Amino acid sequence: MELLAPAGNMEKLKTALHFGADAVYVGGKSFSLRAFADNFSNEELIEAVAYTHALGRKLYVTVNIFPTDADFVALEEYVRFLDEIGVDAVIMTDNGLIALTRKIAPNLAIHVSTQANITNGHTARFYADLGAERVVLARELSLAQIATIKSMLPASCEIECFVHGAMCISYSGRCLLSSYLTPRDSNRGECVQACRWSYSLAESTRGDHPLTIEEDGRGTYILNSRDLNMIEHLADLEKAGVSSLKIEGRMKTVYYVANVVNAYRRALDWLSAHPEEELPQEIAGELNKCNNRTYSTGFYYPRVDANVNDANAQTNGDYDFVAVVLGYADGVAEIEMRNRFAVGDTLEVLSAGVGHNRCFKVAEMLDNEGNSLAEAKLVQQKLLLRCEVPLLAGDILRRQKPCK
Repeated sequence: MELLAPAGNMEKLKTALHFGADAVYVGGKSFSLRAFADNFSNEELIEAVAYTHALGRKLYVTVNIFPTDADFVALEEYVRFLDEIGVDAVIMTDNGLIALTRKIAPNLAIHVSTQANITNGHTARFYADLGAERVVLARELSLAQIATIKSMLPASCEIECFVHGAMCISYSGRCLLSSYLTPRDSNRGECVQACRWSYSLAESTRGDHPLTIEEDGRGTYILNSRDLNMIEHLADLEKAGVSSLKIEGRMKTVYYVANVVNAYRRALDWLSAHPEEELPQEIAGELNKCNNRTYSTGFYYPRVDANVNDANAQTNGDYDFVAVVLGYADGVAEIEMRNRFAVGDTLEVLSAGVGHNRCFKVAEMLDNEGNSLAEAKLVQQKLLLRCEVPLLAGDILRRQKPCK
């Protein structure tokens, strides 16, 4: 199965590929449902395609807004551009845009977005007959339903499913709550995530006296969902006929991308080598080391009542991201600082290589002028650390948070 990772900018793209993604999905500056990610200019998309293809990986571009007629002149120009630069597929929702793309760029692969709400085999077959090479199914389906859909598709059409990340409380993300409550349109990439807010109930003539309805002492979060986590169930997804495993998170941090992609890469490699064995907790537990809204398995299994999250904020994860490795030679690592740490701290390595999860104590720290430092305080400062753990450029250093 393909491991498909989010990339909100060039740094995240390179991070995802470093930690083992087979493919990445990105958005341009327009026509993407993550308008507040950094996203890619046309020049950056050209660079991203070249970088990804040089590694033998794939790059997909989201063109998944719900367009109006006024968008189509620019959309036609954009689709022609994506075809010319050699992107591996476009991810689309709108049927009119799919039809236009088939006409003006017949060789450009189309993946039908989860926003299309594909919940049955007849709809999936409809898109396959239109020429779609892949359908990204609605997140509200069970494994049994996915297997049925797979049985109705031709071999030329693959199934992609989300396996990790934030879940929308509305049907596959088609939501108007943000548009009603704010000037930001969720279906054009500007969602304010109003479903994460705390709500109260008030009688219409007594608006200044909201009624107390509490799930617990923190408040009432009746629309908030937990994060999806299927890392321990990848074999079930494979049996259901899923070809691509999608990680959510183009708005998430570099550390999130590194942590989650690394964990799923190792889980897939374990599954390949040990198909009948349970995933070791040292791999599954990696996902507790980054922010999350507590985990569930979504709608894949019959019990779905555990999807609701009664907390306002994400849990912070067990570790802080303190530095990214720029290079390593002769036992010395060149790093770029991201969060404070000091001489005497013990750091853990998040690596795509053999150094993964090994720890070392910071004994000495030098700046580029050779000055000795007791503490790293300047974000993105380049530093030198002696480290006995073998590191790779692109690896990450993290520090466990103190117990509360």
